[in-house]
Amino acid sequence: TILEGRGLVADENTGLAPPQLLQVIGEYDGLIVRSSTNVTEELIGAARRLRVIGRAGTGVDNIDVGAATRRGVVVTNTPGGNSVSAAELAFGMLMSLARDIPQATASLKGGEWNRSSYTGVELAAKTIGVVGLGKIGREVVQRSVAFRMKVLGYDPFVSEEAANSFGAQLSSIEEVLENSDFITLHLPLTPQTEHFISDEQLSQCKDGVLLINCARGGIIDEAAVVRAL
Repeated sequence: TILEGRGLVADENTGLAPPQLLQVIGEYDGLIVRSSTNVTEELIGAARRLRVIGRAGTGVDNIDVGAATRRGVVVTNTPGGNSVSAAELAFGMLMSLARDIPQATASLKGGEWNRSSYTGVELAAKTIGVVGLGKIGREVVQRSVAFRMKVLGYDPFVSEEAANSFGAQLSSIEEVLENSDFITLHLPLTPQTEHFISDEQLSQCKDGVLLINCARGGIIDEAAVVRAL
């Protein structure tokens, strides 16, 4: 592995249940996880040798960063590692929604030929709202521009000049919600972004807006989406 090539001893134990990981964590100086492993305060407390936790991905919401900090354990992530893959997935979802691809496939496999029912809509000249203009959001913006879409971007930490440089028109969240035919979310999950899209926000959207979330599930209040539908 890459780690062994750097002179480290690495164990790959991806199938451990939480109690099993708790039993062995004291043997390790470092821990690398993806999103399915919850690094809790209890786990960090049992990791007497631990010095670093690496997140193979962007979000660190599955890691108790506060508990790690109190124990002097460094938490790192890899924000650029899967940016293109995540953006391509989001755009794949966008095209599937626009063109009814899953529904048409299921219909055809069911022995039907309802071609006229699954025409869908073109992306060209439609407005897409990109919420979150980090590495992944920017990749989505660039692909949207290539499809000749109008791109509204929301991110309180990005300047208008920066947004313009990669093809987005910096907008308020209200402008994004009110004017977008498609909305795609690229935010981290934090206490501030949990249920970022809920009843109030959905009530501001166009009828028939298509919503894509390839970030964390908790960004959307799913019960609110059901009510809106």
